[in-house]
Amino acid sequence: MFDDNVLKVGSNEMELVDFRILKQDGDKVYEGIYGVNVSKVREIIKIPNLTEIPGVPDYIEGIFDLRGVVIPVVNLAKWMKIKVPEKKKLKPRIIITEFSDILIGFIVHEAKRIRRISWKDIEPASFVSGMGTLDKSQITGVTRIENDEVLLILDLESVVEELGLYKPRTDMTSSEIMQLKGTALVLDDSMIARKLVSDALRKMGLKVVEAKDGIEGLKKLDELYNIYGDRLEQELKIIISDVEMPQMDGFHFASNAKDDSRFSNIPIVFNSSISDHFSELKGREAGGEAYLTKFDAAVFYREISTVLRSHIKNEE
Repeated sequence: MFDDNVLKVGSNEMELVDFRILKQDGDKVYEGIYGVNVSKVREIIKIPNLTEIPGVPDYIEGIFDLRGVVIPVVNLAKWMKIKVPEKKKLKPRIIITEFSDILIGFIVHEAKRIRRISWKDIEPASFVSGMGTLDKSQITGVTRIENDEVLLILDLESVVEELGLYKPRTDMTSSEIMQLKGTALVLDDSMIARKLVSDALRKMGLKVVEAKDGIEGLKKLDELYNIYGDRLEQELKIIISDVEMPQMDGFHFASNAKDDSRFSNIPIVFNSSISDHFSELKGREAGGEAYLTKFDAAVFYREISTVLRSHIKNEE
């Protein structure tokens, strides 16, 4: 339904689906403004007939069949523990999302519009105060829109994790893992994701340098160059980067790195929960050697080993 391929690689922009959740607080009704990356949205539909399932959290409204695929549906207001106004007329919709190849629907009170926002205008939730009772772990970023209102980018992937739908495979034997010496740079704003990737790379024998976004990633590259100089290409074996990061996204980071002769020959692999085809194409355009969907250790080791073997062969 959505084609975000119009965004140019390196533009450091994203497109968000702006949706609303209403909250009753005493006699007043407040409109919460939220967003989710268009790249993670399959489509937006009216609420169909749902089949209830027993023994699930109360925020699971049920399941339904979408063209042969059974999709669980989450009531977003219940998940966020929001009291919904009873007398207010709503325009509920289901936003069908895809995270790490998993489809899940979210009931919202209104799907408003699509916004294009620069990543540099998005602040990490950890640096923003005054969000009331909303758990900051449920928010990946915050940005201001018109009338000085605040839009919160929700971490809807955490619902997938809560439900046990997403279980990263990390079990691999040492004989299956390529062994190397050198350093890897890992960029991801999620501490959990950084740990998964860093642990996997350490099992390959690599030292790991971490960064939480593209800006910090470029600083880390400069620091590594100051240490190793022209030997950096031999020391820094690979860069693993998330795509969605506040301040500077992975595509913009990669474009900057590839445009710098000091770093242009270092292979970059994107590792993201965004599993749409356009993001993979944009990753290639930005200079990435591979695009992985988080997180299967077997696939990770196989693809990283393929990239590294190809890079070593080209150096020879």
